[in-house]
Amino acid sequence: MARSSLEVAEIFRTHGPAWRQAQHGHLSRGQYRVMAAIERCRSAALGGHVLQCPACAHAEIAYNSCRNRHCPKCQGSAARRWLEDRQNDLLPVEYYHVVFTLPAPIQAIAYTNKAVVYRLLFQVAAETLQTIAADPRHLGARIGVTLVLHTWGSALTHHPHVHGIVPGGGLSADGQHWIACRPGFFLPVRVLSRRFRHRFLEALAGAHAAGQLQFFGNDAHLTETTAFAAWLRALRATEWVVYAKRPFAGPAAVLAYLSRYTHRVAIANRRLIALEQGQVTFRWKDYRAKGRTKHKTMTLAAEEFMRRFLLHVLPSGFHRIRHYGLLANAGRRAHLARARELLQVSAAAPAGTDRTDPAAPAPPEPSAPTYVCPDCGAPMQILDTLVRGPYIRAPPPAQAAA
Repeated sequence: MARSSLEVAEIFRTHGPAWRQAQHGHLSRGQYRVMAAIERCRSAALGGHVLQCPACAHAEIAYNSCRNRHCPKCQGSAARRWLEDRQNDLLPVEYYHVVFTLPAPIQAIAYTNKAVVYRLLFQVAAETLQTIAADPRHLGARIGVTLVLHTWGSALTHHPHVHGIVPGGGLSADGQHWIACRPGFFLPVRVLSRRFRHRFLEALAGAHAAGQLQFFGNDAHLTETTAFAAWLRALRATEWVVYAKRPFAGPAAVLAYLSRYTHRVAIANRRLIALEQGQVTFRWKDYRAKGRTKHKTMTLAAEEFMRRFLLHVLPSGFHRIRHYGLLANAGRRAHLARARELLQVSAAAPAGTDRTDPAAPAPPEPSAPTYVCPDCGAPMQILDTLVRGPYIRAPPPAQAAA
């Protein structure tokens, strides 16, 4: 199937101005900023460089990117840089993929309480994994966890959940042994699910008591303590979804997975099919269907498409990738060194290191050219720099009457 050239930026540029005017007062500052960044990304508005290849004389203009974390065009390079930093963190053990999903009633209130609910989702998922893993009846070890937040379903609906990448084992309480989980089995899913449900509802009740939650529309009655307590009781009676996949096929598969998930946005440009008569058609996957029928197409009005896309704008400064336990930033280097020592393996050497002489410093790697000629592959030279245009942050002041 040929890839469409349609981009989210084109949809925003075509239908965004009228929609923003119609939604005045209903969009957050963060949503306005995301729309503006995506519309200007890799365009003359952000400036760029005039390039020429000295080998074949090919010339082109490379415009700057917006680097917004919600932009479909800017996440590939960000993911590659992040993965380079994670290469040396991998251990020669099985890795598991665990998903924690919030039930629909909590998803409904999460949109108006993003910072609080998303923070609790991270904290409780990490605490659940570490607590059950530390229990001698299950693993009895201190583990490391990397969690990645996704807030969307394939149809762009609001569906907050976290993906966890977890090594299949951990350090003993005294740090003297590496304890591996059973081959092909990490932790019991039902135990994880019930612990996650109990701790999340407990934390959510605490946030409500502290006045940290806001309710609107059909959920406005939940402001009352008695109504909220009854709402929580109903959630305690339902099963929550915690899903554990089989282990990855080696460290390379872990990195391949991370490259797809860590910096993913709500929808990639490659899923877009057409923008016609104010309608956006895109590909999506229906996980409730079976076989090939999972892959479907959906058509939405451009206004509804933009609304759904902007559901997933994160609060300013909110980190969507977090590390816990042995992988927490504060002690990661020491914990990984100890784990490798117990596993009797050495850390992966940086590219170019001479393993025959451990004391010899690694020679500097030649830096890759920033711009490569698409015709012959030679490094391109910058002939001129294009200055970005002014970014209008407020209406111009009214001019005095002549």
